[in-house]
Amino acid sequence: MKIVVIGGTGLIGSKLVNNLRERGHDALAASPNTGVNSITREGLAEAMDGAQVVVDVSNAPSWEDQAVLDFFETSTRNLLAAEAAAGVRHHVALSIVASERSPANGYFRAKVAQENLIKASSIPYTLLRATQFFEFVGGIAQSATVGEEVRLSPALIQPMASDDVAAALTDVALAAPLNGTQEIAGPEAMPLDELVRRYFRATHDTRKVIPDVHARYFGDVLDDQSLTPGSSNPRLGPTRFEDWLAKSTQR
Repeated sequence: MKIVVIGGTGLIGSKLVNNLRERGHDALAASPNTGVNSITREGLAEAMDGAQVVVDVSNAPSWEDQAVLDFFETSTRNLLAAEAAAGVRHHVALSIVASERSPANGYFRAKVAQENLIKASSIPYTLLRATQFFEFVGGIAQSATVGEEVRLSPALIQPMASDDVAAALTDVALAAPLNGTQEIAGPEAMPLDELVRRYFRATHDTRKVIPDVHARYFGDVLDDQSLTPGSSNPRLGPTRFEDWLAKSTQR
């Protein structure tokens, strides 16, 4: 089966392409690097030719509020139009758990807009909403750093390994469309400030983490439902944060 992976050369996309190829499928890594651009439409029709499934794991080049919204709306409209013309039977998109609960976060708002376009299209779809990745913890810490202090909310977060995200996407891409949403998360929830504290211990970072219930996470004040699954039966990845830390620090 031909499966087009939009953003197929990125962190998640490259893992997904490898997984699909290992299962014997014709997985096309589509990105500007490989001559497929979902914004300009360059190479899009050719990429879709003969495809049965499209998985969108693309990411915006800029996180500025309007730029990220423009990216996801333009890209998604172009993809859906090209898929309709090619007769694609399943559109899969990677999104973010609880994105509608953080209206002050421009990136989350853009993902909600992307989801709405997909739901309104005629193409059968599955939305896979993931929690934050372990690989993002360093960036989260940096965004909250002033001098040697890192102020972070003690609200719960349930992050997961990118390998587990790719594994879940692989299963979704090969299954029938849900015409709905599935959530995935890590195996354990913990306070955000404690997550970064553990990361600092493992990486010998001397910055001080200060819990602050008023600290903003990319624009929003958090509560325990902001970064954790809302469904009663999310798929849980098997990789624990401590195990991922041990492997990543060894590398």
